[in-house]
Amino acid sequence: MRILLAEGDAGLASFIRKGLDAEHYAVDVSADGPETAFLAYQFCYDLMVLDLSLNGGVRGEDVLRSVRATKPSLPILALSASARAEDRAKALDQGADDVLTRPFSFCELAARLRALLRRGTQPAESVLRAADLTLHRVEHSVERAGRKIPMTGKEFSLLEYLMRNRGRALSRAMIVEHVWNLSFDTSTNIVDVYINYLRRKIDDGFDPPLIQTVRGVGYRLEVPAGAEAAVVPARRTPGGATAQGGADSRRMGAVQPAAALAGRASRR
Repeated sequence: MRILLAEGDAGLASFIRKGLDAEHYAVDVSADGPETAFLAYQFCYDLMVLDLSLNGGVRGEDVLRSVRATKPSLPILALSASARAEDRAKALDQGADDVLTRPFSFCELAARLRALLRRGTQPAESVLRAADLTLHRVEHSVERAGRKIPMTGKEFSLLEYLMRNRGRALSRAMIVEHVWNLSFDTSTNIVDVYINYLRRKIDDGFDPPLIQTVRGVGYRLEVPAGAEAAVVPARRTPGGATAQGGADSRRMGAVQPAAALAGRASRR
């Protein structure tokens, strides 16, 4: 999931971003009102964390009202320096879905974000499916043919991006920018390495394979014609256990470590 973090305090923004990175979110950071408004209008985010004390010509409160008017379904967590109940109520009336008062702990911030995502995400968006592959975006879990598949943070983010763009050819540059928040370096094979990781986990031992190579472009996740109808739903056996259709899994081989990423992210 992708979060827009609008925070004027550079130290606090860095602290929050590191925590969100560890929670496997993709994060874009903005430090002033005009940039925040531009990013919110230009790109699609799953959630926004907004410092109400933002300035730079456009105040945080003005950004809040403007974004809420144009994106009514975007969950917004407002950060406030005021402990007054009247100020929290004002922020809620202006369009915030929740207000967190400073100082706060990261664990509380993360819990409030998860609560907003559970409430704000429609069922069709919170659970992504392709044939017998299921990805739960809020719970960060994946299963295929009824078998849970462990994922690292980057593997999950990459699979989520592929599934959200199912059937669409995605270039390596698009994948790097979205999943790693970096500008694309043509010398890195990080995308190919992680696609290989995913194929070993979600395609090896299953039929049909879902991740396809698009020559000259990149990759896409595609369900072959007729595969959706061929998925066998879970059923109860006489002993009460749940049985699931699909191919048996086989043990995965070792994967070589990924090459190091070069360079830091460039600003949009």
